[in-house]
Amino acid sequence: MNKQPRTLFDKVWDSHVVDTIENGPQILYIDKHLIHEVTSPQAFDELRSREIPIFRPKQILATVDHNVPTTNQDKPIVDPNSKLQVDQLLLNCQKNNITLYQLGHPYQGIVHIIAPELGLTLPGTTMVCGDSHTSTHGAFGSIAFGIGTSQVAQVFASQCVLMNKPKSMRITVNGKLNPNVQAKDVILYIISELGTDVGTGYFCEYAGEVFQNMSMEARMTVCNMSIEMGARGGMIAPDQVTYDYLKDKTFSPKAQQWDNKLAYWKTLPTDKDAIFDKEYFFDATKIHPMITYGTNPSMAINIHQKVPMPLDTTQAKALDYMGLKGGESLDSIGVNYVFIGSCTNARIEDFRTVASYIKGKQIASNIKALIVPGSQQVVKQIQQEGLEEIFHQAGFKIRQPGCSACLAMNDDKIPSGEYCVSTSNRNFEGRQGQGARTLLASPLTAAIVAVEGKISYHNLQQHASTN
Repeated sequence: MNKQPRTLFDKVWDSHVVDTIENGPQILYIDKHLIHEVTSPQAFDELRSREIPIFRPKQILATVDHNVPTTNQDKPIVDPNSKLQVDQLLLNCQKNNITLYQLGHPYQGIVHIIAPELGLTLPGTTMVCGDSHTSTHGAFGSIAFGIGTSQVAQVFASQCVLMNKPKSMRITVNGKLNPNVQAKDVILYIISELGTDVGTGYFCEYAGEVFQNMSMEARMTVCNMSIEMGARGGMIAPDQVTYDYLKDKTFSPKAQQWDNKLAYWKTLPTDKDAIFDKEYFFDATKIHPMITYGTNPSMAINIHQKVPMPLDTTQAKALDYMGLKGGESLDSIGVNYVFIGSCTNARIEDFRTVASYIKGKQIASNIKALIVPGSQQVVKQIQQEGLEEIFHQAGFKIRQPGCSACLAMNDDKIPSGEYCVSTSNRNFEGRQGQGARTLLASPLTAAIVAVEGKISYHNLQQHASTN
């Protein structure tokens, strides 16, 4: 008797269900729990107050990233709040035998960057973190999603989470991408077409030629922003690109274990004729370099278009906050800041792209440009490949690993009223600092803005013609 065709999501989810509560949620086993200094203290406190031990500390990995300084990381932390959080995480990890990559450790960095580059993110696994952009890890064919503080405590105590199974969605993009279109542009286009709530209650699988042709780092960018269209998470089926990326990573399976895992991973892709609850299809040729103009990621346009006229009070309010008017040209926006970093775009591939464009050039006199690598390993690669010197000569300021100006929990803030072209994932009001105005874009677009001193589609066209 033939089994019913199943999706990638179904295969991974069903294999991790410990039990099902009648007329209620399921108990889902979690393979890897990632924690950082901001969302874990309350959960540790809850277990301590109830005298509940950490169930499986070896399944937990900790690092510091959100609220850490990105300068002078070898010196004592000055900000009292940041110091308290970092010190408390160290104490909690020491007491509970949890591996911690703290400041100065060669593996420290943004939590969603270090786990994949170390080979800790694997296909067919479940992963959680007290951070919404945990969806990043779905690029490997894992079920990865953010959880709240109470759920962090739940996983600490049981290595499981109580959850209703989400519905399934597939987004397919076929065709050849236009010149200068990067993964960030693809996901911004999808969100601009579908909106910020289309994925509510769903796990999304990305399929089609465009995603198959992407590198692992590009796939991580796409899955990272799944949450921005309301989805619980995003996934891409593992394939040879995945296996090649993971092979020989620090903590990847080795020898016979690798062969066994590989055989399992090859069974994970969605079966032919599997049914999704919702499907969308897009033509890659319609995607151009994108940039946001409003206060959520769906307010995005092709970079050669003008700011659209507001259609409702929400859009009108967004334009008012951004200091923009419908019909305005993007090149008239007074951009003075560029931020290249975050868990969305702070991997070595992103910095190679930026360096290839800015080599031999200087940033514009009005621009303050920040480069923030996503991990200590990325820092090492930047130095070994000679990219650091390129950035310095061009006038970029290079910081040490951390979330930095993505969410402005540290000193890397954008001043009120200033525009920043950013490679991060959110452009909400005040996201990069109180009153800051964020325009999301790809690393290449951000690099071009830094050099030209303004948003210019013409210069993207010139770059395309010379590459």
